[in-house]
Amino acid sequence: MDGVLIDSNPLHRKAWAEYTRRQGVEMTEAMQRRMYGKRNDEIIRDFLGEHLDEGEVFAHGAAKEALYREMMKPQIEAALVPGVREFLERHRDMAMGLATNAERANVEFVLDAAGLGAFFRVIVDGHQVVNPKPHPEIYLTVAEALGAAPGECVVFEDSYAGVEAGVAAGMRVIGVTTTHEDLAGISLSIRDFTDPALETWLSSETEKA
Repeated sequence: MDGVLIDSNPLHRKAWAEYTRRQGVEMTEAMQRRMYGKRNDEIIRDFLGEHLDEGEVFAHGAAKEALYREMMKPQIEAALVPGVREFLERHRDMAMGLATNAERANVEFVLDAAGLGAFFRVIVDGHQVVNPKPHPEIYLTVAEALGAAPGECVVFEDSYAGVEAGVAAGMRVIGVTTTHEDLAGISLSIRDFTDPALETWLSSETEKA
């Protein structure tokens, strides 16, 4: 979701910086880079300390995401990755699922506010699996729910952890370069969903099948 449906990582960076500042921790660029593609419990323990118990981790994560949603709400339409709504509409007859390490409240916020929820037959967030990305569990869970074999699936990812998860699941991965330009192991790199290479690649893969 983040970095694929919505170019939210710049605002997540600002929200994390503001939230950790309130906790007495000044964000560094190295910390910011580490958070991409991670689940909130991992990020909180990295940024605020391994000593935190489960309840404290959950509370910090919820508070940070509430801050993010407050910041994102006025600009969510402008933050959508270019062409994503039109792409989903063109392919709405295909079985599409959403696999994200994001908090469920953020998933509902983005899909409801942007009106994208109806496109996805299956939605799995990071707290519905034991192992978050880069482990392949979340992608395998979505594929099973869609009734699709991993080799039949195409994953769209912007993060290193996400690409690693998709490849480990035995799926082809299209890299969306909203976050990183140097995504290894992908089958195709696109800047966004208006990239003409996307439909050409999908057509060629469909013909092979």
